[in-house]
Amino acid sequence: MEYTLSKIATNDGHGENSAFFDGWKAYDSDPYHPTKNPNGVIQMGLAENQLSFDLVQEWVKKNPKASICTNEGADDFKEIAIFQDYHGLPEFRNAVARFMERVRGNRVRFDPNRIVMSGGATGAQETLAFCLADSGDALLVPTPYYPGNDRDLTWRTGIQLLPVVCESSTGFKITREALETAYKKAQDSNIKVKGLLLNNPSNPLGTTIDKQTLTESLTFTNEKQIHLICDEIYSATVFDQPGFTSIAEIFEENPKSYNPNLIHIVYSLSKDLGFPGFRVGIIYSYNDTVTNCARKMSSFGLVSTQTQHLIASMLSDDDFVDRFIPESAKRLAKRHEILTRGLAQVGIGSLKSNAGLFCWMDLRRLLREATFEAEAELWRMIIEDVKINVSPGAPFHCSEPGWFRVCFANMDDEAVRVAINRIHEFVMIVQTKKQRYMRRGKLEVSLSFRRLDEIMMGSMKMSSPHSPMSSPLVRAMT
Repeated sequence: MEYTLSKIATNDGHGENSAFFDGWKAYDSDPYHPTKNPNGVIQMGLAENQLSFDLVQEWVKKNPKASICTNEGADDFKEIAIFQDYHGLPEFRNAVARFMERVRGNRVRFDPNRIVMSGGATGAQETLAFCLADSGDALLVPTPYYPGNDRDLTWRTGIQLLPVVCESSTGFKITREALETAYKKAQDSNIKVKGLLLNNPSNPLGTTIDKQTLTESLTFTNEKQIHLICDEIYSATVFDQPGFTSIAEIFEENPKSYNPNLIHIVYSLSKDLGFPGFRVGIIYSYNDTVTNCARKMSSFGLVSTQTQHLIASMLSDDDFVDRFIPESAKRLAKRHEILTRGLAQVGIGSLKSNAGLFCWMDLRRLLREATFEAEAELWRMIIEDVKINVSPGAPFHCSEPGWFRVCFANMDDEAVRVAINRIHEFVMIVQTKKQRYMRRGKLEVSLSFRRLDEIMMGSMKMSSPHSPMSSPLVRAMT
């Protein structure tokens, strides 16, 4: 007997069938472990911030009253357990507002009464989409952008995401020309544009949007009378200059120049504090109607009161926050330097970045040809033979093939070292074969399994005992 299901249940709007999610599946089926599975896949496709968990764990141990599941905090159990107001605990909203201010250098103020909670940034994005646009309407999104946006913003809402094409020649910077081009293309196709979505700092670029570009973007949306959504979930991951500028700063500097009803911020504690499992998402809108509607819709994805209680206690501890923010940035900077320096040693460049939990790696010179098909081939080689999950540019809607996102904050130092060694071996093999056959026409590189020492020259024997490349053969075929 066949059952008729909804279009949402039967379509592929989740986007699971892409290289971005396929890489996760490859890791899940063969995860790297230094002793139990040293030849497994190393996960460098997951943007998690695990570098400062010791600071959080230390605080939790010193503050047992923050949890209602301890002897010290059990007296608050009943009050917290039965609280179900979708406004959220007042102390939670106050603490989050203050934390957002401190991350932004106390240059702006956030009203706790405008803090709307949601089930992670995913829920916050979708809730805003429901509030701002109808099915068939569109949001402009500069490329490259996080692949999850296609799921979060479109799957259940029915809206569209239209790319604002940004190019490597300008460092993928957002330009007024690119915005106008995308907007006109939508008009020519009779698509109603309801807003512009910015990700600042950018995932996958790992860069902050400069003040001038933010001002130009806000001016653009104000002139078109469309909404501006700023996803600022990586705001506390900035580890180098230039620093982070929030859209709230641009607005508050000249509040009479812009329509506040068109400005909205998405925030989360998943990246800045490394709490993706807590599902703490925040909507901050300057529009009263949006704030009220989003709060009502938050009933479909509230943050548990137990989590609110813990977060409120933690973020209200000034000493903890004052220590955590700079120390986290310091550790991210160090890990970023280790990875980018390791890549540079074999001639692999990356976009200059100053934020985030990843770098935007440039492998264009390793492509068989400048196509997304060649990018997919190279990605499969890296996944299947080098055993590293990095994310190719195509799912990020990058306009140029050959760029890959590499995450660096979700693993320990040893895993990073092993990953860099594997990349070194792979690049050296490819380069050697390219040099050998470059005069024989079009080169195609493929990998099959044999012992590395059978094919590498003595001076190139750098194989790590933890490398799955103890057995690949690189063949050059004309």
